[in-house]
Amino acid sequence: MRADRLVSLVLLLRRHGRMSATALARELEVSTRTVLRDIEALSAAGVPVYAERGRLGGFALLPGFQTELTGLNHDEALALLVAGSRRGGQAFGLGSALASAMRKVVDALPESYRTTAAGAAQRLLIDPGTDLLARRLVPEEVPDLVVAEVRRAVFAGHKLRIHYAAADQTPKWRTVDPIGLVTVRDQGYLLATRSGADRTYRLSRILAAEVLAEPAQRPDRVDLGLAWQERSTRFRTGGDQVTVLARVNPARREELAGTALAILAEETDADGRLRLEASFQDSRHAEWALWQLATNAEVLSPQWLRTSLRNRAAAIATYYQ
Repeated sequence: MRADRLVSLVLLLRRHGRMSATALARELEVSTRTVLRDIEALSAAGVPVYAERGRLGGFALLPGFQTELTGLNHDEALALLVAGSRRGGQAFGLGSALASAMRKVVDALPESYRTTAAGAAQRLLIDPGTDLLARRLVPEEVPDLVVAEVRRAVFAGHKLRIHYAAADQTPKWRTVDPIGLVTVRDQGYLLATRSGADRTYRLSRILAAEVLAEPAQRPDRVDLGLAWQERSTRFRTGGDQVTVLARVNPARREELAGTALAILAEETDADGRLRLEASFQDSRHAEWALWQLATNAEVLSPQWLRTSLRNRAAAIATYYQ
């Protein structure tokens, strides 16, 4: 909305002092022509914004123009700034709104809190784009129109019609009752019910969404943390589970335990290796987990997994021969 953009423009000038039309356009995600029209609108409304010409010129506000929010102490302001640095808003299509809100919070703080809180927030990094091994952590992409429609249905309490592409299945339309939204490691999920049964949908697999006029059948209050925990437990204990017996280097025991659904049995062989019986979600999960351990693990059963790992190793050996 234009009113929100005008407020954000004023707050940007308050925070940075002087900014060019190009820089403002980049921050507000609009064209420079739109910025110039907004500057004219602010001037007409009595906001003391003026232009400075020259190579280092730009737009600025007359000194002393500000609003101030009281009631936030330093730690509360810091908590808001740190929360704003997390990427949960991106998963739900609220990235630009979050940035706008943070600008308003910073600008409204008393001067003493604004400087110290903003400086302290620069010393904290939440969820960086890569881990220590430089592996890039790429958040899932969800079209803005889709996530906005899903979000609207969740907040309004209306039924939602989604075109969903489940793994290895042809996309289908289905009507659900939305319960809430959850983000885990930059992956967004819609918790819903369908014909009374619990369902969990990954946002990145929703190809299209449409809010219906019919009210959703759902409780007035919900504990999303408990609902997510229950669904996660059912997911881990359901499906085509696989049980594997393997001899594992003790130094890699925790790595395997952290990947498997559960360690069902454990004993130590005469040579010091651990004989573990572990369960996995399915065959692909089991093969991936044991392959990560290379020669630090030897699968004893099932035979199909031994064969699959041998064939994979032989293919790589042939490739590098």
